[in-house]
Amino acid sequence: MTPTTPDRNGTAGVGDLGWSLAVVLRNWHERTETALAELPHGGRGYHVLAALSRGEAPTQAALAEQLLIDRSVMTYLLDDLAAADLVRRRPDPDDRRVRRVCATDHGRAVLARVNALVEQAEERVLDGLDPETRSLFRAAAARAATTIQESSPDTDPCAAVIRVTGGEPPSSGGAGGRSGTRPGSGRHGTG
Repeated sequence: MTPTTPDRNGTAGVGDLGWSLAVVLRNWHERTETALAELPHGGRGYHVLAALSRGEAPTQAALAEQLLIDRSVMTYLLDDLAAADLVRRRPDPDDRRVRRVCATDHGRAVLARVNALVEQAEERVLDGLDPETRSLFRAAAARAATTIQESSPDTDPCAAVIRVTGGEPPSSGGAGGRSGTRPGSGRHGTG
């Protein structure tokens, strides 16, 4: 990608929302994936761990649905997170066929550490903005995303990140540096 892309008026990046969002998203993606390199599956592992740190332990199927991750991919993702002692599965007390997933104490400690790294990465992405503008940008972006998601709940945010960053959906990554293709791993990326 060239550093500047002219907009409709011939001015580099000014007034072109798509170009601006793509540049910000690409920089955010690069910085956060670097910050999350220690986690199995990078950003995807982070989103799972973060979701598990809020409230009751969801079922594996509910977690997959909430995060828009194919169920078969979620199985492999949770296997890797469990192998790293970040999450554990436990039988549901009301239905032993169902597994509930929760973060381990180690997982919560790792999440706290990587949350700080992600926050630092995000601050670097927004370095060119004063604190008030950063706050307004974050609030406006959150509101726009919420409105879009509410109007189209099947929109896959991970696929959107992959399209904008030009990346391929990762099949694995993070701790251990494993690579390879797993069944269904192409559905969602690092979103």
